[in-house]
Amino acid sequence: MQAAYIARRFGVFLLIVWLAASLNFFLPRLSGQDPVRTKLLQQAALGGYVQGGIDEMTKEYERRFGLDKPLWRQYLSYLDGVAHLDFNYSIANYPRRVSELIADALPWTLALLGTTTLLSFAIGSFLGALLAWPGAPRWMRWLMPPLWALHAIPFFLLGLILTYLLAFQIPLLPIFGGYSAGAFPALSWRFATDVLQHALLPALSIILVATGGWALGMRGMMVTTMGEDYVTFAEAKGLKAPTVFLRYCLRNAILPQVTALALALGQILSGAVLVEVIFGYPGIGTLLFQAIRENDHFVIQGVVFTVIVALGFTTFVLDVIYPWLDPRISYRRA
Repeated sequence: MQAAYIARRFGVFLLIVWLAASLNFFLPRLSGQDPVRTKLLQQAALGGYVQGGIDEMTKEYERRFGLDKPLWRQYLSYLDGVAHLDFNYSIANYPRRVSELIADALPWTLALLGTTTLLSFAIGSFLGALLAWPGAPRWMRWLMPPLWALHAIPFFLLGLILTYLLAFQIPLLPIFGGYSAGAFPALSWRFATDVLQHALLPALSIILVATGGWALGMRGMMVTTMGEDYVTFAEAKGLKAPTVFLRYCLRNAILPQVTALALALGQILSGAVLVEVIFGYPGIGTLLFQAIRENDHFVIQGVVFTVIVALGFTTFVLDVIYPWLDPRISYRRA
């Protein structure tokens, strides 16, 4: 029964991917804009004149990008490319392919948002559990107001505040980019330290905002869990407070948090786009922002499709592993 359920869920995942890919193809084309002509006119305007033969150049580039074909043939070519993770050439960065641009930007976003999401989850969940536990130190109640206040501030606004404080008023951290200008990416401690210094400001803004949300959710679940009969029974048996806290309360309250964590990890490719843009961080968010600004259809399609697949695959994996996280859940029919 469980294998049949997993097969059905995987079929739903494939259906979602196909629908998302189809919408991803048709929606940009509803605008009626010609991305090739727009890009050529922008380049011509930079030179101070309208370049001659613009129509001929537009037709030639449309032929190279496959935009001269009927829409249904473009759609079939697009689906074939998606199946091979090939999203054609980038219009704004020709002759680079979209897959190359995504491959360059993906590690930066995964490293930044993946690390900050896991750290904020761990810190926020533990703090939220302690804030609800009666045996926690009394001074911890003073953490609640700043956590809730920081959670109400958007990522990008806190990023601007931290930039003003830690980059202008107290010049401790670099303000822009993924590494120093002129540095050459290499597997060395010097370059790794440089990257870490540039990632501290955006990472700090994300962690400070997200930690309050995780703490708030965990505190609510702990309050609910501590009222359960099995916790009362454990306390009546005379079990030690740390045992009751870790094995009976925290272990059961963490399950909804794990669900939210899986969804958050699936959304890291699209999360905190403005943070990356503000700090000039070379991740997926910056790539998507530049593609939208330059009307680069193929890059937009590639990034959006990657985000949708990541979220759908994470949800599918969560459905599969949830019975192992909580033995009370079963996909077998009664």
